[in-house]
Amino acid sequence: MSSSFSRLPDTQGYFGEYGGRYVPPQLEKVLQEITEAYEKIRNDESFQKELDYLYKQYAGRPSPIFHAKTLSERCGGAQIYLKREDLNHTGAHKINHCLGEVLLAKRMGKKKVIAETGAGQHGVALATAAALLNMECDIYMGDIDMEKEHPNVTRMRILGAKVIPVVRGTRTLKDAVDAAFEAYLADPETIFYAIGSVVGPHPFPMMVRDFQSIVGKEAREQFQEMTGKLPDYLIACVGGGSNAMGLFNAFLEDKEVRMYGVEPSGLSLNEGEHAASLTLGKPGVMHGFKSYMLQDEEGNPLRVYSVASGLDYPSVGPQHSFLKDIKRVEYVTVNDQEAIDAFFELSRVEGIIPALESAHAVAYAMKVAPTLPKTTTLLINLSGRGDKDIEFVVNKYGKNYGL
Repeated sequence: MSSSFSRLPDTQGYFGEYGGRYVPPQLEKVLQEITEAYEKIRNDESFQKELDYLYKQYAGRPSPIFHAKTLSERCGGAQIYLKREDLNHTGAHKINHCLGEVLLAKRMGKKKVIAETGAGQHGVALATAAALLNMECDIYMGDIDMEKEHPNVTRMRILGAKVIPVVRGTRTLKDAVDAAFEAYLADPETIFYAIGSVVGPHPFPMMVRDFQSIVGKEAREQFQEMTGKLPDYLIACVGGGSNAMGLFNAFLEDKEVRMYGVEPSGLSLNEGEHAASLTLGKPGVMHGFKSYMLQDEEGNPLRVYSVASGLDYPSVGPQHSFLKDIKRVEYVTVNDQEAIDAFFELSRVEGIIPALESAHAVAYAMKVAPTLPKTTTLLINLSGRGDKDIEFVVNKYGKNYGL
C-alpha cells in the first residue's frame, strides 16, 4: 500500500486515536523489547523465509477461493465467493499469526507461550505451533467456553498444552484474557503472551494484523485471476477482528471495494445479550489499549454474549475503530438465529460446515446478496470450520433442523 494506511499504526501504536499501550510500568520495558524484536524480524530475510515455508508446507497455504454457486443461486442476486481459511491446518485463520508469534518468541529466547482463547481455535493453533517449535504452552479458557467447545479443549491437551479453566466473572473470553494477562505480569521475562487477535497493547494489533495479511494478499491475486477484477464487497465476522483485518488490509486503498465487518447481535441489542462493540460501544480503555468497547458509566466492560464463543468480547481491535470512524469499513450485525440458519444452509447446499463465527459473515452475505445485481461479487472470509461447534449446535438447535 502506498498511502496513509501503510503508515499505520504510528510509532506509539496508535491508529488515529485508538490503540496505544496502557500497561503497568513493569510491562512497558518488556513490550518495547517485543516491539523492537518484531521490527527487526519484519525485515529479516531468514525469518520471513522460515515463516513462508511453514505457511506453505505446514499450514497448507495458499487457501483457495471457492465460488459458492448453489448458495448464490438460492439467495438470488450477487455471486458469493468464500476465502477458505477453514482449510488451513488446525481449521481456521488463527494458525497464520500463531506460527509468526511462536517463531518470534523462540528468537527472543522465551521459554513458554501463553494465550487466552474463546472458541478454542486460537488455543489449538498456538498449541500446534508450540508443539512444532518445542515450546511450553498454557491456554486460559473460560469454563463455559470449555464446555461449549470441548473438542478443541481435547485437541489442545493432545498437543501437549496445559488448558487452565477460568471460573470467575462471565467465565468466557474477557475473563480468560484477564487471567492470561495476570499470568504474564507474573513472569514477563520468560513468558511470551501470544495475543489471539488484533487487540491488546502495541505492538500486538500491528503484529497480528501483519501476520494475518497473508489472507488478503492471496485473495487479491486469486480473485483477479478467477474473475478478472477485484471483488465488489468483502465480508468478514468481527469479534477482536483478526480475520477481518487479515482480509481487509490488502484492499484498503481500493475505494471501489466495499467492506463489511459483521458483529454478533446475539439474542437482542439489549445489554448483556450481544457483543456488538463497534455498533453500540464507545471509546474506552481495556486490556492495555484504547478502542470502542461496551462499557458502563464508570468505564468498566459490560457483560457480553454471542452464540459464537470467538465473538463474545466487549471490545475490538483499534484499527477497526479507526476504519469505522473514517467510514472505510461499515460494521453491521447478525443475530444468533441468522447465524445458525446460515450454518445449516452452507452445510447443506455446499457441503461446507462453517464455524459459528464465520456463519455470521455468511448470514450477512445471504441477506445482502438478493438486493444486488447478479454481476456483483461478494467475497466472504470463511475464517474457520465448524467441527468444534457440531456437538453444541446439534444439542441446542438440532431438532429445528431435522436432527
